[in-house]
Amino acid sequence: MTIIAAADGSALGNPGPNGWAWYIDDDNWAAGGSPHGTNNQGELQAVLELLRATAGTDEKLLIRCDSRYVIDSVTKWMPGWKRKGWRKSDGGPVLNRDLLEGIDEAMRGRDVEFSWVKGHAGDRMNEAADERANSAAKAYQQKQEPRRGPGFTRATDAGAAVAASAPLAAAAASGRSATTTAAPALAARDEPTDAPLWAETSSLFDDFDTPTAEPIELRITLTGDEHARLRDRADAQGISLEAALRRLI
Repeated sequence: MTIIAAADGSALGNPGPNGWAWYIDDDNWAAGGSPHGTNNQGELQAVLELLRATAGTDEKLLIRCDSRYVIDSVTKWMPGWKRKGWRKSDGGPVLNRDLLEGIDEAMRGRDVEFSWVKGHAGDRMNEAADERANSAAKAYQQKQEPRRGPGFTRATDAGAAVAASAPLAAAAASGRSATTTAAPALAARDEPTDAPLWAETSSLFDDFDTPTAEPIELRITLTGDEHARLRDRADAQGISLEAALRRLI
């Protein structure tokens, strides 16, 4: 079996409020974005989020993109960039290195193929991804919560664990500390909300009412969609993922 998905990005102003989305069908899609970014960043983020969401499956993944930049970056240029220490042929640094490194890591050991499709030409899956990415960008422009989507509903426990490992890698690279694994996951939700970060998970901390001088290590498993929602909210508030998690507490 092959999972066929479209991935797309959008930026209002380029740079400006941006959005990303991947789409398999109406039961399997996700979207997000940030208050400020480029179209290329949205396109790359869509691919990265798709890879994370489907990390637990052994099926081949066919990613349909209307961005030559994304396809050529991943399939043609990235090996050379890596050999040169993430430098371009002119010696300048590769743009969006963090996203490309994430994609490179997420593709490791997987059967992934890219296919170019013409954008805004009536391709059903591409149009669905584009609409959701653009809607997310507009939500950030209006300082609203975007529709996140149901995520990959066939995701396995292994997929959720791999998706949740992303903040660990980021924390390690920055010298911060972060932990994740088994405990109640945040409830997935696809409708907009103005509730504060802690409102979704207040029940998680009912057992922590005993004062203690010792630090408590809390481990939480997040799905790829939940991790994306948390990261995007942290970006919207201008804080780190670690700070966003602390605010939950």
